[in-house]
Amino acid sequence: MSDSIFIGRRVELERLQALYKKKTSSLVVVKGRRRIGKSRLILEFVKTIDSQTFWSFAGLAPQDGISPQAQRDNFARQLSLMLKVPPITFQDWSDAFEHLSLHINPGDIILFDEISWMGSKDPTFIPKLKAWWDKQTTHMLLVFCGSVSTWIEENILKSTAFFGRVNLTLNLEPLSITESAQFLRKTGIKMSPYDKYKLLCIIGGVPWYLEQLNPKITADENIKQLAFEKSGLLVTEFDRIFHDLFDGKGTTYKKILDSLKDGAKTLSEIRTAIKFPHSGTLSQMMEHLIVAGFIVKQSLWSFKTTRPLKQSLYAISDPYMRFYLKMIEPNLAKISINGYADVTLQSLPGFEIHLGLQLEYLLLQNRSLIFKAIGIHALDIVSSGPYRQMKTSTQQGCQIDYLVQTVTKNLFICEFKFKKREVNSDIINEVQDKITKLKVPRGFASIPVLLHLSGVTDSVATSSYFYRIIDIVDFLES
Repeated sequence: MSDSIFIGRRVELERLQALYKKKTSSLVVVKGRRRIGKSRLILEFVKTIDSQTFWSFAGLAPQDGISPQAQRDNFARQLSLMLKVPPITFQDWSDAFEHLSLHINPGDIILFDEISWMGSKDPTFIPKLKAWWDKQTTHMLLVFCGSVSTWIEENILKSTAFFGRVNLTLNLEPLSITESAQFLRKTGIKMSPYDKYKLLCIIGGVPWYLEQLNPKITADENIKQLAFEKSGLLVTEFDRIFHDLFDGKGTTYKKILDSLKDGAKTLSEIRTAIKFPHSGTLSQMMEHLIVAGFIVKQSLWSFKTTRPLKQSLYAISDPYMRFYLKMIEPNLAKISINGYADVTLQSLPGFEIHLGLQLEYLLLQNRSLIFKAIGIHALDIVSSGPYRQMKTSTQQGCQIDYLVQTVTKNLFICEFKFKKREVNSDIINEVQDKITKLKVPRGFASIPVLLHLSGVTDSVATSSYFYRIIDIVDFLES
């Protein structure tokens, strides 16, 4: 991200500032997907306080030939540059950390960026880092950042080495729709709400992706350049992310994601789709993907007891990931020869339909905006999420885009529509069919809500059927 654009992260900055004001030695962990702005958050935080010195170290990206010694040499090189001294060499991490201690003053901030890259190949890295940290008594803030959340979970957050030593953990989420729209305005993007949503449906609220958009060309031209040209950023990005996360061991993880590119599935449906043997390891792999920020688990629940049901739905949570698997990867051969140079996006099979699915998950990442638009207070919500009623001998199957249950036994049945044309009265029959199939206990109310982008016909607008008709253009302008 450039220095000129920094949007959001107010809560994270406030928590960092409050911790720093305690004037003790504090340890912070910042995690989140690649490109989400972890190190940028720390840079912005440093600007807000009167820090003596900011020490920033970054690990080398994992690849063949990068040894533990290469990581130490890189650390030493960065340190010598900051100290403006001739090159230093460390044969041991303890020596490196102790040397750093000689130059730290009260109030300093130290960042270890992509810490998993620094220590993943060296089993002594974590214990030596822990031993060094335990000796620190001066006021400083030590920050660990990393994209490989599974490594951070196992080696820092859940590790006995750092148990009870982490003062603050921040998990950076994508920017909200509102913040993303603000970011687009800052970059000079001028386009219709439909086109803005088209872009956000593909790249989500990832700041670095948003920054790559060119304000001088249309939304479709931006998408073609990024996703359908041979050297396009979104064409090559998937392999980089996947390699960083699984270090080349991700074949089964990739199959799991492939099985979810058309929509949510239960664990048994995923197992069947990828022909995975009946064992406990699939659940563990799903957990790894959740921690990594690739997928989300949505528990189905009983309306009556509010307790989770045995079945849960898994879905890809990252808009870019799903778009890559569905629209980019199947077309890589043609992309490699720039076969889409003269092709419109609309002519790509399934492109418009898939954008509808992309919008569903973008909106699900912005639930607070939906709650506010409906008029529901978060404290009144029992459960919410995409809802699937399984077909049995006593009930029909049905799927709800988004269902919110409140403490007062209201079930808000939310339908999402992402179309260029106005939504006509067919939507009323469509939603009513789902409500009719949904098995609702006595004493509950099913309340239909419509979220749309391109307007509704007069017959829908004047009908009393929907409790709320929400124009999601408002989310861009809040």
